[in-house]
Amino acid sequence: MTLKLEQKKVIVASVAEIASRSSSLIVAEYKGISVSDMTSLRAKARKTGVHLRVARNTLAERALKGSPFECINAALKGPVLLVFGGDELSAGARLVQDFVKTNEKLVVKSLSLGGKALDANQLTLVASLPTRSEAIAKLLAVMQAPIAKFVQTLAAPTSKFVRTLAAVRDQKQ
Repeated sequence: MTLKLEQKKVIVASVAEIASRSSSLIVAEYKGISVSDMTSLRAKARKTGVHLRVARNTLAERALKGSPFECINAALKGPVLLVFGGDELSAGARLVQDFVKTNEKLVVKSLSLGGKALDANQLTLVASLPTRSEAIAKLLAVMQAPIAKFVQTLAAPTSKFVRTLAAVRDQKQ
């Protein structure tokens, strides 16, 4: 089916707008995936805030031009699915990794984070990255540990003195 110039412009604008709001991009070949499997993947993507897009490769290249994902244009060959991660850096990678466990027909070709193209075999590494809230919780735990240890050290002589008095009291009784 041929697209008119106006339809192509709409597609390019749509993909460019999604790319501008995304933190990561995964290019995966979807050849042979059934419609029901693709529908379930799209439903899971909506729940996690991930955008899936199928577009002609030439239109996707134009849409990604000038964006941090331009480095991934070499992977745009054949029928590809563009998986744009939303606010979370690893949300798209987790979605694709979970889907690949049950459906081997989805083949990851490349992924991009922070303007750098990564190999498809690094999908597991990206999927294991913590979410923003998990990263903040870990950071706060690391920041709190020295302070807690300092307070514990300051309280140690007093608590040791109290334990010694309690031991002397118990010994005299």
